[in-house]
Amino acid sequence: MGMDYYDVLNVNKSASEDDLKKSYRKLAMKWHPDKNPNNKKEAEAQFKQISEAYEVLCDPQKRAVYDQYGEEGLKDMPPAGSGGSSAAGSNGFNPRNAEDIFAEFFGSSPFGFGSSGPGRSTRYQSDGGMFGGFGGSENIFRTYSEGTALRKPPPVESKLPCSLEELYAGSTRKMKISRTVIDAHGRQVQESEILTIDVKPGWKRGTKITFPDKGNEQPNQLPADLVFVIDEKVHQTYKRDGNDLIVNQRVSLAEALGGTTVCLPALDGRDLSIQVHDIVSPGYELVVAKEGMPIAKEPGNRGDLRIKFEVKFPTKLSPEQRVGLKRALGG
Repeated sequence: MGMDYYDVLNVNKSASEDDLKKSYRKLAMKWHPDKNPNNKKEAEAQFKQISEAYEVLCDPQKRAVYDQYGEEGLKDMPPAGSGGSSAAGSNGFNPRNAEDIFAEFFGSSPFGFGSSGPGRSTRYQSDGGMFGGFGGSENIFRTYSEGTALRKPPPVESKLPCSLEELYAGSTRKMKISRTVIDAHGRQVQESEILTIDVKPGWKRGTKITFPDKGNEQPNQLPADLVFVIDEKVHQTYKRDGNDLIVNQRVSLAEALGGTTVCLPALDGRDLSIQVHDIVSPGYELVVAKEGMPIAKEPGNRGDLRIKFEVKFPTKLSPEQRVGLKRALGG
C-alpha cells in the first residue's frame, strides 16, 4: 500500500497551492538530513517522502491523476518532457532527487549542499552558502547545516545632504547606486540601480530612509540594508532649530529706537516684509508665527520664524549729534 501524499504533507485534500508550499517549507526544513545528524536515516526517508508528495501535489496534472487513481496511476503517466525526470525508465513517474526539489523551491539552498555524499544536487556546489535566493520574510531558513544563523551585516549608511529649500518644499531625489551582488553561480558581480527617495516637507537632520537588502552581498551572508540619513546643508540666511527658523538681523541704533522693516527671502521664494514697531533692545527677538519649517507630522502646520536682533551702536558722535540725542531722549 502506497503512502498518502496528503497525510505526508499534513494537509487536507482541498489544500491550495499556497497551503502545500507552506507545509512543504516547514516539513522540509524540519526533516532535512543536514538538520538531523543524529537520526540521518529516518530523516532521509521522511525528507524523500515529503519531497515526493510535494512534487506530485503541486503539479495540477499529477495531482489530478493521483486523486483519481492513487500512486499506481502515476506510474502509467507518460514521461514528463521537461520535469527533470530523464531517469524515468518504463514508468512515467520517477520523482526527482529530493535535494533538487528542495533547492529549486528555495531558489538556492539554505544549507551547505554539494559535499556530503551521493545524490546531492551538484548545481548548488560552491562555497556552501546561500546566494540570497529568498526574500526577507523567510527567516526560518536562515540557518546553515552547522546550526549557525546566517548573519545580516549592519546597515550601510550614507548621508543625503539637503538644502533647507528642499526640506521646506519636499523633493524627489534619484540616487544611482552600485553594489556587489552574488549571481546564480555564486560569483560576485557589480550591479547598478537607481533608487528614488521622496523627501517630505519638514524632514529633519537624522531622518533615515531604509532600502532593505540593497547593500552589498557577501557569500554566506544576507545582503545589508542601505540607509540614507538626511543631513542639512548650511543656509546663508536661516538656521534651523527644530521646526523654527532663526535669522540674525543687524539694525542701527536709529532703527532700533525708531522702528524698521525687515525684508527676508522666504524658503519658498516669497519676499517677506516684517514691520518692527517695538523698541529693539540688545537680545530682542521678534517671533513671526507660522513662517518656520513645515511640521512633517502635522501637514499644513509650520513652526515660527524667530528674528534675533543685534544693535549697531555708533562708536563716536559729533557734538551736534550728542546735543540732538540728549534733547530727543529727554536726557
